[in-house]
Amino acid sequence: MSEYQYYEFAAVDRALDKRELDQLRALSTRAHITPTSFVNTYEWGNFRGDPRALMERYFDAFLYLANWGTHELMLRVPARLVDLDTAQLYCVGDAARAWSRGEHVIVSASSEDAEADFDWGGEGVLASILPVRSELVSGDLRALYLLWLMSVQSGEVEDGTLEPPVPPGLGALTGSQAALAEFLRIDADLLRAAAVASGPDQQGDPARELAAWIEGLPATDRDELLLELLRGEDPHLRAVTLRRARPSAGASSGDRSAGQLLDAARARRLERERAEQHRRDAAAAERAKHAAAVRERRLAALAAEGDGVWHRIDALIAAKKPAEYDTAVGILEDLSEVSADEDFSRRIGELRLEHRRKPALMARLDRAGL
Repeated sequence: MSEYQYYEFAAVDRALDKRELDQLRALSTRAHITPTSFVNTYEWGNFRGDPRALMERYFDAFLYLANWGTHELMLRVPARLVDLDTAQLYCVGDAARAWSRGEHVIVSASSEDAEADFDWGGEGVLASILPVRSELVSGDLRALYLLWLMSVQSGEVEDGTLEPPVPPGLGALTGSQAALAEFLRIDADLLRAAAVASGPDQQGDPARELAAWIEGLPATDRDELLLELLRGEDPHLRAVTLRRARPSAGASSGDRSAGQLLDAARARRLERERAEQHRRDAAAAERAKHAAAVRERRLAALAAEGDGVWHRIDALIAAKKPAEYDTAVGILEDLSEVSADEDFSRRIGELRLEHRRKPALMARLDRAGL
């Protein structure tokens, strides 16, 4: 297979109706289309639709990947919960963008790496990232900051540009946020450097805090909230309620430049590589020490064996098999280190004379310098 492209769209807030499904089917006869999804792969040719237009009209999420190294993601969120000005603080350059369409804000991210390893198939990738959308509409801006970091990494942010507000919890991403960082191939050292200025995501016990907030609501407010929940008319009621119950601690003002973050990431990378090299060197030294101890014990056993070892060598040679020749020569190499030089030279000379008509053995002895 020389080419592979994977397209996946997801409708989250509402299911598509029959007319919309028919419109989508006109774009592709091979796609797997349901009221909440559109999935297609291409091993030749290209998708006839415009992903941006489809996101503006039908869908809440889009993921694309190709085996030449392109990764793309789009998320559509209600503008009443994530305003365009906030999104555009983090979405800069060509790699990350944000725009509004009707009552929605759409954010888009694209990562290119032609040298990256490619795992064939995109099934399940969007599902692992999609919870980021609900986190975002609940007021968690970490996903947007990740998009800004990707732009820094790709060189689209000038070194002197100050970072946008830093949301709390960058040092402890959710599973979906970690999946997003992996999909966008954000450097782990850069992310760690950015997290230094990020406080903890939450304080205290969230469940207890929610229970206390509910208990403090006036009865009429609780009844109204429960009624709205049971009606199920607002897909973002949970996000809105969480914003009321747990007002965000807010992002701290960013005071580091893109260049400073890149320098900090390089310093972390060098320190990590030095630590890894130190661990490798220590492990190699330990293996060498162990091998030396094993060899010392083996040589001591040979020295104590006396003439018995020569009888063992004779038996190995008599087998006339390559593996036994190798074993015999290995024993002779060890024996040369624990035997008196004059005695060993005499006995090896006798052995060579006796087996001079065995060219395979003679070649092995020559290579070993025996």
